[in-house]
Amino acid sequence: MRLNAPLATARTPDGEALTLSRENGAHVVRVRGELLMSSRLSGSEAAMADLARPDVGEPVRGRVLVAGLGMGFTLRAVLDCAAADAVVDVLELLPAVVAWNREFLGEHAGYPLEDPRVRLHETDVLAYLTGSTRRYAAILVDVDNGPEAFTVAANARLYQDDGLAAFYHALAPRGVLVVWSAFRSRRFERALGKAGFDARSVTARARAGSAKGARHTLFVGMRGNRDTT
Repeated sequence: MRLNAPLATARTPDGEALTLSRENGAHVVRVRGELLMSSRLSGSEAAMADLARPDVGEPVRGRVLVAGLGMGFTLRAVLDCAAADAVVDVLELLPAVVAWNREFLGEHAGYPLEDPRVRLHETDVLAYLTGSTRRYAAILVDVDNGPEAFTVAANARLYQDDGLAAFYHALAPRGVLVVWSAFRSRRFERALGKAGFDARSVTARARAGSAKGARHTLFVGMRGNRDTT
């Protein structure tokens, strides 16, 4: 097998090529040939879960929503800091990503889909939120390379007024929204504030425990008690 020969291929709803390959010993998922995720990079996903905690060292309690299964790193980090009786809803739009986690990728994150606290939903994020009355202690969103670089074109809605309003109303009071991005976006940070969140951004390393390598941006929004309608 060639170094970059795909282990598996699929198509996004837009018809774009999605590939899973082994590259330099790591599993890599690309969309349109662009890097989407790598099994070598999980530091910022772990940081997302820490930001979802109510206080440093405290477990996340109640119900948590993870939008985007990816390679399971965000889900694993949430499970590691969630209470034993917590429930974690995981939304994944692409059936291929779920299948690849079960066949190829589960070992990287310790097979998080097998945790009994997990509820997996193969669906669109906004479709799920608009059809649900659940309220979450935390929502973690890692479905794109950022609020201006989309895996699927329809995901643009998540970072606009309708999407942010859906996230806001799906959170319990003082609930936390954490959005992963490969880059900083002041426009998106302002949009979070406009949607009613107490917003800030945090920088996290792509490689856990390393002072080198890429930096990612985590947008954090806390839901207050304000009515944004």
